[in-house]
Amino acid sequence: MTVYRLLNSLCRVIYLAYTNFAKTKLPSRIPVSPHGNYYKPNVTKVLLLTVSVLTVVKWTTPALINIISAQDEEGVAAVASLDDDIFVLRSHSHQVEVYDANSFRLHRHIRFCETLGFGFFMLSPMQPGLAACGNNRCLYVINNSINSLIVHRVELTGSNALMKWSVPRNPAGLSVNRAHNVVVACHGANKLQEYTTHGSLVREICLQAGVTSPWHAVQLSSGDYVVSQDTSPGVVSVVGVDGQVRHSYGQSQTSGVGQMETPLGLAVTKNDDIIVADYGNNNRILSMNSSLSSIQELTLSVDDGIQYPCGLCLDESRGRLYVGEYGGKHRVLVFAYGKPTP
Repeated sequence: MTVYRLLNSLCRVIYLAYTNFAKTKLPSRIPVSPHGNYYKPNVTKVLLLTVSVLTVVKWTTPALINIISAQDEEGVAAVASLDDDIFVLRSHSHQVEVYDANSFRLHRHIRFCETLGFGFFMLSPMQPGLAACGNNRCLYVINNSINSLIVHRVELTGSNALMKWSVPRNPAGLSVNRAHNVVVACHGANKLQEYTTHGSLVREICLQAGVTSPWHAVQLSSGDYVVSQDTSPGVVSVVGVDGQVRHSYGQSQTSGVGQMETPLGLAVTKNDDIIVADYGNNNRILSMNSSLSSIQELTLSVDDGIQYPCGLCLDESRGRLYVGEYGGKHRVLVFAYGKPTP
């Protein structure tokens, strides 16, 4: 809200300066009012312009609309949403918390234990993944425990049918691409893998020079993938299906926002704007265009600040951005982001 108030004051200064200027007699070579040598501004138009500017700023400055408090002391590693459900995955957990998207109340858990057909597991502290697919009506969860590297698929149609398949070492983020397949960022193997909803390998993208330790990958409308890299300083790259880097921002690039520390969670808008959770001491959310040539820090107003953002989820149907905190109070922060779409 600080930016909004600043622009509000700025617009007021501009308006006062404009009306003061209007009281000054203008040289004859400058067009004047047909009623004399003084130009009288249309106050209504000036006020409408001021309101329009403030409205645009207010819409583009995400406002905090709710906070989902921690149910335990574990950090939020990933967030997903589908229809009226918000899914929250915490580190060292054997279950997914499911919240109502209208009331923000916890109403059930999806548990991963022997009674549901899985061996009991504990998710690694920093690399569990989560993604929801509306087309296939399912939820994908990464099991990155010490003894197994598995993607779990859970039906969301009421049957809760479960299946699983193995993936290369140290899988991290999950996403659903434009073909409705699940994409795994294989952190340890330095590759991306695309699977059908039933676990058949469709494509393997071996990442070339310039990309290491992929954490999360999300497909753009061009078919390329934006990839966050768990490096220091952090790097975000756009890569093709051949694994070659198209664009990159990070280690040697500089901008007004400075270097990233550890970019983790990603989200992509329908216009291919990229949202990045810059984890670590930076504690911020960045917005980039698809060519990574324009980067800005989002102004997110939280009383005690965002603390170690890790998981991101963008729900454009509701006009919401979910930010999961891995540290601090382990909350899910819910921001208004853009206008809801049908």
